[in-house]
Formats: sequence, C-alpha cells, structure tokens
Amino acid sequence: MTDRPPYLVERNPGYVEYQLPVSVKLVVDHHGRVPLLKNERDEWELPGGKLEVGETPEDGVCREVAEELGLTVTGVDIIDAWVYEITPQRHVFIVSFGAVYAGDEELVYSAEHKELGVFEYDEVPGLHMPQPYKRTIARWRERVASAS
Repeated sequence: MTDRPPYLVERNPGYVEYQLPVSVKLVVDHHGRVPLLKNERDEWELPGGKLEVGETPEDGVCREVAEELGLTVTGVDIIDAWVYEITPQRHVFIVSFGAVYAGDEELVYSAEHKELGVFEYDEVPGLHMPQPYKRTIARWRERVASAS
C-alpha cells in the first residue's frame, strides 16, 4: 500500500505520472452578464463538465452548456487552463472557454446544481467562488470589451 495521492499513478517502477480528469468550462457573455451555477459546496461555478470519450473540448463545453443552461452555443474561444484542487486528494485539469450569446433561448438550470445566478461582471469578484474562475471571467470580459 502506498501513501501516494490518487492523482499520482505509477506507470512503471519508479515512474509516477500526474493523472487528472479534464473538465471544460464556459464563460458565457449572456447579453452582457454571466450565468453561474451553485454547486454542492455552495460555490458559484461556470457551466461545464467532463469530456465524453471521443469528444473535442469545444464540442464538450457546448454540450455541457446546453445540458446545464439550455443554451445553444457555438464559436467558443479558449481562455485559460489550470489544475484545480477541489480537495487535497481530488484535483482536476480545467480548460476554460468563452462565448458571446446573443440568442433568445431562456436560461434554465439542471438538477445537478442548486441555483442559477446571472451576474454583472462587476459582481463576480465578490462572489463565493474559486479564484481561477474569477480570473478566467475577468479575462473573457477584457476580450469581449476589446472586440467591441
């Protein structure tokens, strides 16, 4: 038995590899505001989730947003990537994307989340959410503003 964390996997004797699940997240500029979802830890988070086998990150994040927010999104741009420590024993590699949504589909949220909130960009720094999410939202806001 080893004391090695579960995300460190021994591939060959003496060779340990960092193995993480991949999660894709999307900052949706929804008519100038950002929809966020409240998770089981009472944190606000971006919509998204794990990739399915054979799925591209872009297709995966669009699928997740359709499932979690009811929005049809296309044309996503990569923003950022980081390793998020959910707990000391549970890490995940996150890739964040951004998209501007100008459609008229109604926002909904799935049963996997506790609440849906739609926030002004200026409200995000004060929310209970992991700092990397705040950083990626700020980066997307800068890109949207510079494209206008």
